[in-house]
Amino acid sequence: MSLQPFHLAIPVNNLSATRQFYGDLLGLEEGRSNEHWIDWNFFGHQFVTHLRHEKNEVIVNQVDGHGVPVPHFGVVLEWQKWHDFSERLRAAKMKFVIEPYIRFKGKTGEQATMFFLDPSGNALEFKAFKDISQLFAKYE
Repeated sequence: MSLQPFHLAIPVNNLSATRQFYGDLLGLEEGRSNEHWIDWNFFGHQFVTHLRHEKNEVIVNQVDGHGVPVPHFGVVLEWQKWHDFSERLRAAKMKFVIEPYIRFKGKTGEQATMFFLDPSGNALEFKAFKDISQLFAKYE
């Protein structure tokens, strides 16, 4: 199956802090922008950050004993790229909502995951599957 890029637009509180976070820290390439929004190349997907004037409440659901923020978004990376990325974020002293860890170790759907917030409080999850063919596999 050939995947098409997704488009996601989210609200942010400050475009300067957004540029530093997504551009400098996460290393995303900036595309078009103006004084109200910025386009980003989010691992081949079109991601847009729009300036907002009100804050949103974050809801948390319990998963594996962790408070998973909802809504959240992210991307599934290759296994080694996820490990390299998580180490880069640790070196940059990222404040994680959920520290990088492995779920379902040795089981169907074994995956690496981590959660953190952008400067506007938007939750991001980056994950990787030990076996990408298990992306949609039901758990045993």
